[in-house]
Amino acid sequence: MRSLKRLLALLLSLALLAWLASDGRWRALGDSLGRFSPGLIGLALAGFALSYALRALRVSDEFRSDTGGRYLACLRIVLVHNAMVNVVPFRGGEAAFPLLLRQHFGTPLPRAIASLFWFRLQDAFVVAALAAAVWPGLPVAWRVAGIVLLVGLALWLPRWARAPHHWHQGSALAARLGRLRDAFADSTRHARLGWLWTVANWSVKLSTQAYVLAQLLPAGLATGAAGALGAELAAILPVQGVAGFGTYEAGAAAAMLPSGIALEQGLQAALALHLFVIASAVLAGALAWMAGLARPATDPNRTSKTP
Repeated sequence: MRSLKRLLALLLSLALLAWLASDGRWRALGDSLGRFSPGLIGLALAGFALSYALRALRVSDEFRSDTGGRYLACLRIVLVHNAMVNVVPFRGGEAAFPLLLRQHFGTPLPRAIASLFWFRLQDAFVVAALAAAVWPGLPVAWRVAGIVLLVGLALWLPRWARAPHHWHQGSALAARLGRLRDAFADSTRHARLGWLWTVANWSVKLSTQAYVLAQLLPAGLATGAAGALGAELAAILPVQGVAGFGTYEAGAAAAMLPSGIALEQGLQAALALHLFVIASAVLAGALAWMAGLARPATDPNRTSKTP
């Protein structure tokens, strides 16, 4: 099953590459990239930087008992992790987060993995709620029902995880699932302002991407917002293109079709934005890695520092 998913991911990315290579669409992509004026680049980089800072605040809040207030170390983890997620195929870059937390703060891997899972759930809930709130053409009743359902589910999940259970007394599989449930319950207890950081981060990130898309098309901000949401919602799909190429562009272009943006035009603008997002993530991650915003913590049981 995993091999099939990877094959489909590769085919999606190759399909995007074949589409670009046909009929001279490389030149159209160059025109889209040429619309990145110095002012637009500066504004986009400022928006992404604020988004990174808010993510680091979420990590610092979640692991405050481990970090000892070392915000710059949390920022370094966020930047390196974000770069890895953007460039490593098949979401393999997610592994960087628990490993970096263990390296810097000695955080146990199960605790870090459970928190990462909770982070991703929070992301999904917030993006879906924002989509329900602003998606064009959606009846008001559906918007309200969708938001209420998502908020209710987001509040119920931690309560369910923390409720007493007897999973540990069952089979080996049930016991393992019980330990995962306990780790998940533990991860939902720590962040005091986790939802605030999540909503703030996604508001800034999506607003920045929406503005960039609107400038690249050109189109209205509402159209750019639909494209940005479509691209991010595509990340929830079980099959992703290599480094997101293919699914990101398809999600953005499909979301902008009701606004009158032709599929080809939407794909070109979304690909230009995607390349800029990846370049920004890689640049920020590389600078964080090289600058060493914070040194790894020293294990008192060792004679040398963690590399």
